[in-house]
Amino acid sequence: MTKAREIMTPGAECIGADASVLQAAQKMTELGVGALPICGTDNKLKGMLTDRDIVVKVLGAGKDPSTSHVGEFAQGKTVTIGVDDDEVAILRTMAKHKVRRLPVIEGHDLVGIVAQADVARAIPDPAVGDLLEALSTD
Repeated sequence: MTKAREIMTPGAECIGADASVLQAAQKMTELGVGALPICGTDNKLKGMLTDRDIVVKVLGAGKDPSTSHVGEFAQGKTVTIGVDDDEVAILRTMAKHKVRRLPVIEGHDLVGIVAQADVARAIPDPAVGDLLEALSTD
């Protein structure tokens, strides 16, 4: 079975909980990603911020992205997977929690992200993953 460590995108970059939403949006643009893990001052994972969160919960709610802090969106327990979880566990977790991206942890450390396209590429037909990835990028 394929493990998360084999299909994840390694080296996920966190955004600090005290950063502004504007800074997060700029970092997403720079990295070409649609989500960032939120880390606290203790460097522990606090949540995920998505481009959709920015549009709906900040802009759509009339908030100022330069004064809204990323930490406001780190609510509840973050859904993660372990580095040695297999694709069945990954798919089950994504489906159960209705998320397209999962932070991958080893112990308490964030080591990568598994996205829906990563999983699709890793299981039988890589063309499906390529299509999903193409549709997910600008």
